[in-house]
Amino acid sequence: MIPSHCCRRLSRRFCRPFPNITTPNAISRGRGVPLVNNASPRRQLLSSLAVVSYEELPQIQAGPSTRRLSSSPSSSPPPPTQSNAAAEEIDYTSLPHSSPEIQALIDRHAHKPQTSASLQTLMKTGRGEFLHKMNDTHGGGYASVVDDLSAESDESEATPLVLLQVASFLRRELPIRLAHRISDLSRVPLLQDMRSVQQVKELYTTSFVEVLSVDKHPPTREGQEEWERKFAKILENVYERHSSVLVQMARGAFELRAAIRKGALLGGDDDGCEGEGQKTMSDKEIQVGRDAVEFELMESTHAFLDRFYISRIGIRVLIGQYLSLRQPPVENYVGIICSKTSPYEIVKRAIDDAAFMCTRKYGDAPEVIIAGRLDMTFPYVPTHLHYIMLELLKNSMRATVEYHGIDADYPPIKVVIADGSDNEDVIIKVSDEGGGIPRSNMKRIWSYLFTTADPEIQEGMVAFNENVDFSIDSPLAGLGYGLPISRSYARYFGGDLSIMSMEGFGTDCFVYLTRLGNTKEPLPI
Repeated sequence: MIPSHCCRRLSRRFCRPFPNITTPNAISRGRGVPLVNNASPRRQLLSSLAVVSYEELPQIQAGPSTRRLSSSPSSSPPPPTQSNAAAEEIDYTSLPHSSPEIQALIDRHAHKPQTSASLQTLMKTGRGEFLHKMNDTHGGGYASVVDDLSAESDESEATPLVLLQVASFLRRELPIRLAHRISDLSRVPLLQDMRSVQQVKELYTTSFVEVLSVDKHPPTREGQEEWERKFAKILENVYERHSSVLVQMARGAFELRAAIRKGALLGGDDDGCEGEGQKTMSDKEIQVGRDAVEFELMESTHAFLDRFYISRIGIRVLIGQYLSLRQPPVENYVGIICSKTSPYEIVKRAIDDAAFMCTRKYGDAPEVIIAGRLDMTFPYVPTHLHYIMLELLKNSMRATVEYHGIDADYPPIKVVIADGSDNEDVIIKVSDEGGGIPRSNMKRIWSYLFTTADPEIQEGMVAFNENVDFSIDSPLAGLGYGLPISRSYARYFGGDLSIMSMEGFGTDCFVYLTRLGNTKEPLPI
């Protein structure tokens, strides 16, 4: 079961894919939620290095470090050539993001493969189950450094080494993931010209350069903790900076749809596009833009947005896991993962939040009945599940109220939690009698910015620059991102989200969550 104080904070101030990491500023704003590891320091030392397979982890360099801005999985980089040595002297933080040097750096990292993790790997990492792999795989200098530090330290001194190794991995992996997304942002048709999307690209480039500004390896044994603290501070800034990305990308997609409907795919400031002059479409092209290039059905744009948001979830999981490990432990938590996540408790919190939003809008809310396995728990990221359930419940409440009318006798919404010892998934079904969805709209419900909300509300939301992913302060229906983002959260750890509807009656939503958690994150190329 989730600690009550965490659940309350989680549901009442749900601003991110996972809880804020407690920092002095976050505490002062009342937003810090330390969901962290409760494993012993010794077990953390032996295992938290394995955010991914140990074959991929960088080695500790006990000697002086060469400041290299290209990330390489090799533990002993070759001696720099004259050209490489000259490149290492470049201060990339002082260069404009459009400079050839920065672009070459991005291209180099974007051609490197990303390393995928799984929920099970993250859990085993926190339990010390990869110690034998660590010693077997990394012989020589790496094992000797671990053995030397372990021999000198008692259990209370193990955590700094854990953080050092996780930070070393992130120092190598994050620039690669950021570079992949920067490259994708530069190539997506039409959307790349929207001002808000270009701002997101600048934001990602800033984070990319900042991460690379830290030395690739700790300089000396004595400077290892200082190196790790410096890197953690940078990642705190990156985590906070990227909190507004969802709304910024929604604004960019909103600008694109407006530009298509006006027939100005590359236009002036009114359409949110960059560039000089205004290139307008012919009458025939405008009609094509309105009829055949309808935004909700633009497959390439939506494929890009799916890739972008899956990748964003992954980046925030890795950073959130690392920053959470730096916080005091909370019972049953390994980083941001709760080893005893209770779907029943999560659903109850989501019901409270959805009812609050529905009552604020309509003055009343339908009853919700929960049935099935109310006592089961399994390892999961609670905030991911809360996001999914809140989205489904608020949609069901809104549909029920609007279909039956205000002050009517509403039929209850039913939530069923199914699980069994032989089941490969935990399945949660949400059923309502809210009139259903027309079959012609079933494809569009997974389309970004498809919403039945008032257009003025939607336009107001994309103009609202709140640095949060989601909040109960938002309207009951708004950006239209809820369902596709919820499906991305479910799919991230190998699950899924599906919807079946009967027009004129109601809708059934099915959330599938893997019990074993052994599916690796589906990282986009």
